[in-house]
Amino acid sequence: MSILRVAQAGHPVLRMRSEPVDPEVIPTPEFQGFLRDLLDTMEDYDGAGLAAPQVHEPMRVVVLVLSDERGPEFLINPVVTPVGEEQIVSFEGCLSVPKVRAEVTRHKAIRVEFLDDKGEPQLLELHGYPAIVVQHETDHLDGVLYIDRCDPRTFSYLDEYRRFGGLQFDERGELVLSEEE
Repeated sequence: MSILRVAQAGHPVLRMRSEPVDPEVIPTPEFQGFLRDLLDTMEDYDGAGLAAPQVHEPMRVVVLVLSDERGPEFLINPVVTPVGEEQIVSFEGCLSVPKVRAEVTRHKAIRVEFLDDKGEPQLLELHGYPAIVVQHETDHLDGVLYIDRCDPRTFSYLDEYRRFGGLQFDERGELVLSEEE
């Protein structure tokens, strides 16, 4: 088990487009070891997901947990396709942009095609939170961070996010204050 070093915003590896993984490499002991290290790192950092570029490896691989029942999953060479036009808004954070949160709008439903950790083709249709996690992690494979997609007015440090629940704005762009403020 190795815990890998997570790249922080500003490191060039986070802005590179990652290279596809040759399917013949997937069963090799070296690649399988990398997958275990990627998973161990995600768990050690208490993340919902982690992309290979975040650990300085510009390849198209992510590990994530879509639900407790499913457990950790690897998506190798994932291709994401939106399903419908409906959008969903959530506050996101990132291990490469620690201690901050911001509101991001993403597709509510997606289809993702990928190879699993055994090299087998898989297809998932995801809605809500699992769709958000896949979109967030696969953005890393194209050099995109959530802060590139966020509403900058909602950007907040984690302590303030926990305290105030994140800044929210109405349809006119005006700050919405809760009853207790």
